[in-house]
Amino acid sequence: MSYILIIDQGTTSTRAIIYNTKGTMITSSQEEFKQIYPKPGYVEHDPIDILSSVRSVISTALTKARVKYSELLCLGITNQRETIVFWDKVTGEPVYNALVWQCRRTAERCVELENLGYAEQIKAKTGLRLDAYFSASKMEWIFQNVPKANELLKANQLLVGTIDTYLMWQLSGGKIYKTDYTNASRTMLLNIHELCWDKELCQLFSIPIEILPQVCPSSHFFGYTDKEILGFEIPISSVAGDQQSALFGQCCFDKGDLKVTYGTGCFLLLNTMEEALSSTHGLLTTLSCQTIPNSPAYALEGSVFVGGAVIQWLRDELKLISSAKETEEIAKSVKDTNGVFLVPAFVGLGAPYWNFEAEGLLTGITRGTNKAHIIRAALESIAYQVNDVISSMHRDLKKSVTAITVDGGAVENNFLMEFQSDITQVLLHRPLNKEVTALGAFYLAALEQGIYKSLEDIKHINPIERTFTPQMMEEDRNLKINQWKKAIRKSLLK
Repeated sequence: MSYILIIDQGTTSTRAIIYNTKGTMITSSQEEFKQIYPKPGYVEHDPIDILSSVRSVISTALTKARVKYSELLCLGITNQRETIVFWDKVTGEPVYNALVWQCRRTAERCVELENLGYAEQIKAKTGLRLDAYFSASKMEWIFQNVPKANELLKANQLLVGTIDTYLMWQLSGGKIYKTDYTNASRTMLLNIHELCWDKELCQLFSIPIEILPQVCPSSHFFGYTDKEILGFEIPISSVAGDQQSALFGQCCFDKGDLKVTYGTGCFLLLNTMEEALSSTHGLLTTLSCQTIPNSPAYALEGSVFVGGAVIQWLRDELKLISSAKETEEIAKSVKDTNGVFLVPAFVGLGAPYWNFEAEGLLTGITRGTNKAHIIRAALESIAYQVNDVISSMHRDLKKSVTAITVDGGAVENNFLMEFQSDITQVLLHRPLNKEVTALGAFYLAALEQGIYKSLEDIKHINPIERTFTPQMMEEDRNLKINQWKKAIRKSLLK
């Protein structure tokens, strides 16, 4: 038996997962690392912490599975997107902490560029909003605020990349300096139509184009790990940003296929295949996983900033629950929210509103409001936000999707899944293996290795565990959505 090792490098933790060639997970290992908040709105990671966590979880997973290095066919990587790292190509030492996708330190700079009229140019070339969420303005900030970056640039010793690039370079002993299209498309520097770094955008953000890594398909031979660094030499056969990897892991291979990942936030990607559909309703256009060189595939994307995080808020700040598992039973203990609506705009609102000044709001409270109503309203707020994004997708597509596939920790909550199906009026498919982000990287690696010959070979591996069917009356649904929209309008008032 041979195995494939997947690194899932996330925002708060790193995992290593070992699969056999049939797509069955043998074991996994997970390790959290420190979150750094130097100032309000600033979010950083120590790249050394990330690299150390990668090495640690690989060692632990191999030990737990009793798998030898010689039994590994290849390695795949899926990672947090937009987070950017600068490092010295001679010593490998980071120039500064990684600036995380959540970091808002360059928000004012993005507003300044928008006022100068650059937003449409950026959207036309990259499919993205001009926003601090993406990497370009973070890279510009490093050059303006970290003198060592400029010193290394002059000495031809500076390297820069998203987390996948940093990890591949480190694990290969400096032999691999590459990224894939899904990660590159989130930097706000890649022309997603021409599939290359854009000279004008690099000039706009004062990024020397020659220091950027080579861009490759997601299913691709990137090179070998270094025996001196990792202890063994195996090929790296896949790289993909986490949300695109989840889309692939859900086998959303056809046009119009939609997946929703319920994590700390909620991320929705809809496959538009060869069509780079430009949204007029607050969504992003992004590259999805490529398995064929020079054959771009696209997706519409919408991000909900606060999904599962609202449940953490109920637990950690309000102390209304002791665990997330309690929320399902509590929510079902009341027939409805008794008119209570929660808009969890803790950091503003993402798609389709993109309003960072929106304020969190709990409305409709009366003397009869109790804990269960608030907990139910919190769960429902996740579904309403997801529905807002799906409604935008319907308008951009000019037709409705009829089914969605779901993944992430919150999909275990049957109440939330039932309510999501009701409020969106679609079939909702929950797969047996809900950890599809790593599974997507496995599929991509297995295709590169020739274990699977086509996408059809993959579709049977992770069957549907349960399908949720809409039950809510149309009149009730419309009333609830109108009340939600009223709550949103209140949240947006300044």
